[in-house]
Order: sequence, then C-alpha cells, then structure tokens
Amino acid sequence: MSSLQEFSIANNDFHGQLPADAGARWPDLRYLFLGGNNLSGPIPASLAMASSLQALSLASNSFTGHVPPGIGRLTAMESLELSNNKLTASDAGGWEFLEGLTNSSGLVEIYLDGNNLGGAMPGSAARLSPELRTLSLGGNRISGVIPSGIGNLVGLQTLDLSSNLLTGIIPEGIGRLKNLQELRLQENKLTGPMPSSIGYLSQLLSLDLSSNSLNGSIPSSIGNLQRLTLINLSGNKLTGRVPRQLFLLPSLSWAMDLSDNRLDGRLPHEVGQLVQLAIMALSGNRFSGEVPAELGSCQSLDFLGLDRNLFTGSIPSSLSRLKGLRKLNLTSNELTGSIPPELSQMTGLQELYLSRNGLSGGIPAGLENVSSLIELDVSHNHLEGRVPTLGVFANTTGFKMTGNGALCGGAAPLRLPPCRRTKSTRVDHLILKIALPIVGFALCFAMLFALLRCRRMRRRSRIASDTTTRSMLNGNNYPRVSYAELAKATEDFSNGNLIGAGKYGSVYQGILPLKTKGSFELQDVVVAVKVFHLQQIGASKTFLSECEALRRVKHRNLISIVTCCSSIDAEGNDFRALVFDFMPNYSLDRWLHPSLLDVTEGRVLSIIQRFNIAVDIADALKYLHSCCEPPIIHCDLKPGNVLLGEDMTACIGDFGLAKLLLDPESHGFENTESTIGIRGTIGYVAPEYGTSGKVSTYGDVYSFGIMLLEIFVGKAPTSDAFRDGLTLPEFVGEAFPDKIERILDPALLLDEELFSGVVSSSSEESELCATVYDCLVSAIRIGLSCCRKTPCQRMAMSDAAAELCLIRDACARAYGQ
Repeated sequence: MSSLQEFSIANNDFHGQLPADAGARWPDLRYLFLGGNNLSGPIPASLAMASSLQALSLASNSFTGHVPPGIGRLTAMESLELSNNKLTASDAGGWEFLEGLTNSSGLVEIYLDGNNLGGAMPGSAARLSPELRTLSLGGNRISGVIPSGIGNLVGLQTLDLSSNLLTGIIPEGIGRLKNLQELRLQENKLTGPMPSSIGYLSQLLSLDLSSNSLNGSIPSSIGNLQRLTLINLSGNKLTGRVPRQLFLLPSLSWAMDLSDNRLDGRLPHEVGQLVQLAIMALSGNRFSGEVPAELGSCQSLDFLGLDRNLFTGSIPSSLSRLKGLRKLNLTSNELTGSIPPELSQMTGLQELYLSRNGLSGGIPAGLENVSSLIELDVSHNHLEGRVPTLGVFANTTGFKMTGNGALCGGAAPLRLPPCRRTKSTRVDHLILKIALPIVGFALCFAMLFALLRCRRMRRRSRIASDTTTRSMLNGNNYPRVSYAELAKATEDFSNGNLIGAGKYGSVYQGILPLKTKGSFELQDVVVAVKVFHLQQIGASKTFLSECEALRRVKHRNLISIVTCCSSIDAEGNDFRALVFDFMPNYSLDRWLHPSLLDVTEGRVLSIIQRFNIAVDIADALKYLHSCCEPPIIHCDLKPGNVLLGEDMTACIGDFGLAKLLLDPESHGFENTESTIGIRGTIGYVAPEYGTSGKVSTYGDVYSFGIMLLEIFVGKAPTSDAFRDGLTLPEFVGEAFPDKIERILDPALLLDEELFSGVVSSSSEESELCATVYDCLVSAIRIGLSCCRKTPCQRMAMSDAAAELCLIRDACARAYGQ
C-alpha cells in the first residue's frame, strides 16, 4: 500500500475518521478522492507527507477543525476540494494553509465553500497562482474586505465569495480578471458603487451582486459585457436611471433582476430588444412613466415583475403577445384605464397580479377561458360590473377582488350582490333593426377584403417566421423547408408515417430531397419530422427551448438537427416543426421493453450493446454539463428520449424541457422563479424537483442513474412490480452486490454470445463468469450512486462517464473484442 498513487471511494456511505497516519502510509499518493461520504473528525496533518499529492477531494463530508497548515506545503497541488464540511478558521488561526498554497504554481482550483470559515479574508488569497481558474469561498463567515490585489489572479474563470460577511467596496482591480466568467459576491455587506472596471470583464457570463448595500448608479460600461446572460443586482441601494446599454445586450437570456433598489426614470424603448430574456424583475424601485409597449417583443419572457413602482397610464395590450409568460406582476403602481381584454390571449399565463392600482371598467370575461390561470388578484382598484364565474373565478382562493365596490355576480362563495338587469326600450329595438343590416354588410365587405389581403400576406408571414426561427439555429447553416414540402414528405402527416407522439408534438417519418454532405445534387433523405401541437399550452415554449438548446450543442451522441420550419399550415394556422436525422432503430425504450413481435424479430440488446449505449448517454450528458457554456440541463432524460442509429449509436433527443444553467449553487432569484412545477417524467425525475423546484445538473444525474439500472435490470421505474412505495433503486439495492443475478434482465440470457461463451450452463442456475459479473456489479454501483436521494451525494457525470468507459472496455475484452 505504500506505493499507492490513487485512492478513490467517493460517493459512498463510509463513516468514521481518517487514520492519523494516512499520509505516512501513502507517501507516493497523487490523487485522493473521498468526497460524498459521512467521514468526520479532523483532516489528518500527516497528509502533508504525501508530497506528490496533486488532487485532494474531501468535499461533502463532516470534517471538523482547521485545514492542516501542512497542506500548504504540497507544492504539486492542482485541485483542493474541501467544500461542504464543518471546517473552521478565524483571525486567530486556521488560514495558514492558504499562505503555503501561494507556492503551488500549478494550482488550478480551490473549493472551500459551505464551511464555517471565519475571520478576515487573508491577503494571501491574492497571491495564489495566476493559473488558478476557480476560487470558491462562498457560504462561510468570512469578514473584512476583498483584498485589493484580487486582480492579480488573472487566470480566474469563477470567483465565488457569496454568502459571507464581507464589507468595504468592490476593488477596481477586479476589472483585470479578463478571463472571468462567473462573479458571485451576493449576500454580503459590501458598500460603495459598482466599479466601472467591471466593463472590462469581456468573458463574463453571470454577474450576481445581489443582497448587499451597493449605492450609486449602474455604470454604463456594463454594456461592454457582450456575453452576459445573467445579471442580478437586486437588494441594494442603487440609484439613477438604468443605462440603455444594458437593454441592448443581445446575450441576456436567463435573468435580469434589478428589483428592490432605488432606480428611477422611464424604462427605455430599447427594453424590447431583450428578445431572449426569460426573467425580468424590476420590482420595488421608482420607475415611472408608461409601461413600454415594446415589452411585447420580449417573446421569451417567463416572468415579468414591475410591481411596487410608479408606472402610470394604461396596461399595454401588446403584453398579450407574450404567449410563454407564466407570471405577470403589476401590483402597487399608478396604472389607470381598463384591463385589456387581449390578456385573455396569454394561453400560458398562470399568475396575474394587478392589485393596488387605479384600474376601472369591467373584468374581461375572456380571462375565465385561460385554463392555465390559477392566481388572479385585482383587489383595491375601481373595477365594476359582472364577475365571470368559470376558470380562475370559480377558485375563491386563487381569485382576489376585495376593495372594488361596484363588482357584482360571480361565484356564490364570493357573496357579491346580484347584477341588475337593464330594460330595453322601443328605441333600442329600432336602433337594432336599422344598425344590424348595416353592420352585417360592413362585416362581409371587411371579411372579403381581409381574405384577399391575408392571401398576399401569408407568404410574407411564412418567410418572416421561418427566417426568425432559423436564425435561432444559426439559420444560414440549415436548408429552407416549407410546410408544403414537409406535408409531401410525410404523405400529409399520415398515421402510417407516425413513429411517435407526446404531449407537445408528434414525430413522423418522411423523405425529403436534400443536398447531402459532399454533394451539390438533391438526394432523397429519410428524416424524422417533429410537429409541435401548438394548441397545447406550453408547446410554443417547448419549441423555442428546443431550438435554444440545439443551437448550442454539437456532439455525436446528441440528436442531429437537419432544419426547422416555422410557417403556416394549409388552413392558415401557425405551424412549427423540427427536422432531425432519422434513427432507424427507434428508441431505447422500444429495445428495453419490446413487444412480442420485437422479441421474435431478435430485438434484444446484448450486454456489450447495453454498455455501449450507457457510455454514449454518459458522454452526451458530460458534454452538456461540462463543455457547454452555460451548462445545459436536459430535464427529461428517459429511454424514450434516447434514439438509436443504424450502428446502435445512442443519441439523446427531445430538448423541449431543457434549461440553461448559469448559477447552480445560487440561493438567488433564478432558482425560485425559473421553474414551473416538476420537470421531467414520473419515475425518472429527481425527488428534489418536487419540493424545491430547483433545476440542477444533479437532476439529470439522477435520471441517468435510474436509466442505467433499467438498462441492466430490464424494469422501468413505473413497473407494476414496484408497489407499496418500493422504488427501482431500492429493488436493486436489496440484491446489490452479491445477488444481482436475481434481478438482471432475463433477456440477457438470450444473448447467444453471452450464453455460449460467458455463462456456464453446467448447473441448473447459470453463473456469470467473474469478469462480466464484476463489470455488471460496477455498472449497477454507478447507477445506485447516481440516483441517491441527496443531490450532493450523487456521482459527478464526468466521473460516471469515465468509469463506465473503463468497465465497458473490460467487458469487451472478456468477449475478445
């Protein structure tokens, strides 16, 4: 054991203390991975004797005491991960190790977040290696000021000092961190203005300075951050107008949260340029003037918060164009006029808050037809007239209307007075007799004119709509295809060509004439056409989400898009479709749970094929989580969304629920407002999604773990075999590791190669050979580790992919491949 170079027992359930002489036992140790267990006690000071140690990971345990000073003498150290423990430090001591690490020239990352480290932030932090890419000290009790020399760490990509007790100003030198992608200083006690040097951080993706006491104005240099996707400045004391440059950042796609400051002035018309933005929170400021009609152009908005400001004028009807908007809050302003009846066209709206304004007139009856609406608050206005009775109005807890003295009717539990009937007079009847024929003739003429104009405009609309959508996918790289061409390719979307259907769309097989790679002539190509059910609430947003995700990814194990179509169908209705490479072996679900016909046709996966598919899926997820900027979370990983090519290569598809992840550890705004209910499919969705709603890469890891177990056990998590609260992981865990042959998919025994070469039939109960058995045990161990109930205890996707690749290769060697 003295020559041991690498030791890893990460993500298990080990407990107890590390031996005091651990470093003396393993003097040649280079990599020590013990994260994700229940280890406790002090970190052995003897680890300093392992002078070749390059990576030390003790994260997510219960280690106590100080970080041994000798850790700082490990000059070969590249990665130090001690986050989420109970380690302490103070001004009196505990930070000595950091001074020593200034001599580690190859140091790349330091994770100390989620501990009880206190005292002033040592100045030695600014003298660490310029090669350092990550410095994470968030979630401690660190006080004092941010060292002025922090700008010396020119290699930093992530700086996290959030959730501490830091005071003083943000140093101007921070603008020297030209490679910085994430700056997280939220939840401290920082004061002073935002430094204008922030505008030099040209690579910045995420900026979170929320919940401090920053004052002054937002610097106009913020407009230089052309890659910024999230900005959170909420909960400060910022004043003045928001610089127009902020509204001209085309990259802002995740969130802009400026709420609870002292910002004033009118919102500029440029706000309509934020067409990719999902969350806009401007609540609790002093913005005035009218609500800009240009907000209707922000088609990707999921949340719009303008409450607790000084907005005047009427509610712009253009907001009805925000079809994907889930929550609209205009509470506590000075808005007047009537509630636009066009708001009834917002088919995805779930929450509408209009209370404490000066709105008058009636409540639009059409709102009762918005089936998604579950919260409507119109209290403390000057509304009058009949209250509708259906939809949200039938829910006495979801509908609030107090403080409007002239409302009547409504559902019985509201106890409103009945509405009076008005008596018709002879004059009324006479007016009707004269007016109705005139109006009828005018309507017929208008309809004829509109029909002729519509025919002229339809082609323009198709071209404009298709161009907009194709631009989301870097359109010049994709061929143009019309609705008519797709209808012809799929024989008018006939049932005979239908190969799959879901909530938001149907998939058809078709043949399109396309230019193939290396050819300038059109050739018939078999494709899969996914047509979105736009009448279904959420389908349009799913289409946009899938476009957003697909334009960012390119990997051999992710479904390849051929082109898209955003047009009008033969009946004049909106039409959206994505065209993919056709996968002739359909979905993994069809292979894991084949029909009788599939079995008789030989549709059974061999053990090597199962390992290859598992590795393909893991590689794809590793790419999404670790190689995409920002990371992409699939949110609906299951066998039905894994497609198999002609050579059985697995590709992940259906990115309709995918989310971009910018701040996975944040406790800020984006985690509470960016999710809508449980994401994913029952049985595969991570348990924390049903409680916190916080989307993270851990959720995908959980889904992968469930699917990995299903690949080798052959049982879906929703199988009738799991009753009375029993789950697939529990079912597998009961047999792991000594009795897994009892739970393996019986179809594995149909594998001729396995049956004749690896399975011994000398006894009544065949036994797997030692090598293959060990491979299966290792694969199932990874599956169980990935679907632990506690997110932080789950295996990292990069680790799972690497280990599965090694296991697959060992299994292949057993077959002589």
